[in-house]
Amino acid sequence: MIANDSVLLVTKDDIYKYTSVSGNVDVDKISPFIKVAQDIEIQTVLGTALYQRILTDVRNDSLTGDYETLLLQYVQPMLIHYAVADLMQFHGYEISNAGIVRNSPENTILPDKNEIDTIVSRQRKIAETYRLRLVDYLTYYPQLFPEYTANQNNGQYPSTDPSNYVSFNL
Repeated sequence: MIANDSVLLVTKDDIYKYTSVSGNVDVDKISPFIKVAQDIEIQTVLGTALYQRILTDVRNDSLTGDYETLLLQYVQPMLIHYAVADLMQFHGYEISNAGIVRNSPENTILPDKNEIDTIVSRQRKIAETYRLRLVDYLTYYPQLFPEYTANQNNGQYPSTDPSNYVSFNL
């Protein structure tokens, strides 16, 4: 199996460009949320075989044609908003030797839980809209992506359930 662990399907610049995330947010703070969102949300929709195909093509800089269209027009918008929704929930916290701490720069007002929940919920709704579009596209054009309907070789089969999101309560 090809190691695709370090391949991210969106960049920090994509996050900055298409969301309200400030350009001064450290990429090291964003990358884990991109990785988790793509491993969970994207792989759930695409299935393991198609997901691995896209990761390999991105890693090898050989993504073209229908696969490039799939990534750019359907996968990336969904991924961006799932990653940002998770980032918004956890970005103010850090695990250090002192334990879990909450960062609060001077002259800032931290939003309350309800405000954060509202913003996160909106990001998830945006992501779900893109998820629906992705599922519709794959369902309508499965012949373009043979990996989508192929045996997943002990991997995850694609989920066509457009609202497969599980919410977390903190």
